[in-house]
Parts: sequence; structure tokens; C-alpha cells
Amino acid sequence: MKRVAMTTGALALLALVGSAQAIEGSVNVGKDYTDVHAGLGTTTPGFALTGDWLRSDHDGNVSSLGLGYNVAIGDVFLSPTVKAMSTNPKDSKDGYAIAVGGGVRVPVTKMVNLYGEYFYSPDAFSSHINSYQEASAGVSFQPISLVDVSVGYKYMALNGKDGRKDNVVADGPYVGASLHF
Repeated sequence: MKRVAMTTGALALLALVGSAQAIEGSVNVGKDYTDVHAGLGTTTPGFALTGDWLRSDHDGNVSSLGLGYNVAIGDVFLSPTVKAMSTNPKDSKDGYAIAVGGGVRVPVTKMVNLYGEYFYSPDAFSSHINSYQEASAGVSFQPISLVDVSVGYKYMALNGKDGRKDNVVADGPYVGASLHF
């Protein structure tokens, strides 16, 4: 895991050297979970680095570091991404997972966007869990260029291994806000 994290970090730093990148931070709050997010280059085409920490009131937490590449196709923004995660389920052993997936953002108007993400990690790319699955979708409103307000739905599950309980870390609607610099 250390080798994967170091390689991901080194590639991200090499990709980001010499280019100006936008920084963002956000907090999303659901009924039984809180998600804190930070990103570098997530709103511009090219490489992006993300970090997330999601804490469930009942089923543990997940921390991740992601490296993606953003592509703008007309007004649509695609973001294929790889995430290295530390999993800390409540009813199982701590472990890690490497998930692949991505996101899409589609503008509806100048201030309103639809977005969605999906990530998956099979047993072969994880330890102490059978698989990892994450999906989210929502609508964001950007009243000024520095602020986004969002409403959406998030599902995140750590499927148990060796007879251990599944941990659904997030499953429900959320509201959030983010700042862009």
C-alpha cells in the first residue's frame, strides 16, 4: 500500500509541476455521514488530485487520495480517476482498496450543473473487504464563481469478506457547499 501511495503521489506531483491549478474544498452532510473533500485542478482540464474523508455515524470511515485526468468535451466535463483508499469499517479489519471510476459534470444553465460519480474496487484490489462501491449524483448551484451549493445522493459500501458484515458507510441524500480558489 505504501508503494502505491508513494507512486500515486509522485505521479500527481510530476503532472502538476509548472501549471496553475484551482484549489477547492467542500463539506457534504447527510443524515448519518459527513464527507470532507479537497481538490487541486478538479475544475480545469488536465490532471487533478483529490482527497476525501467520509465518516459514518454507524459504519466506520474511508479516506482516499485520487489522481484523475479531466477532459472537456464541449460543455460536458469527464473525469476518469483512480483512488487509493484506507478503509476503516466498524465491524471488520482496517484495510485498503484501489478503486477505478470517474465522474461527469453537465451544465444545465450558466449557474446549474448535474453531476455524477462511480467508483469500484474488486476483491483483487482490496484488503480485508470483498469489494468497494461508491456512487453519487446531484445538482449544484453556483451563485458566484467562488461558491457552489449542492444537493445529491451518495452510496458507499464496503462489502464484508470471510463472513464479516457489510458496512454501508453512506446511503442517503446530502446537502453541501464548496469553495473554489
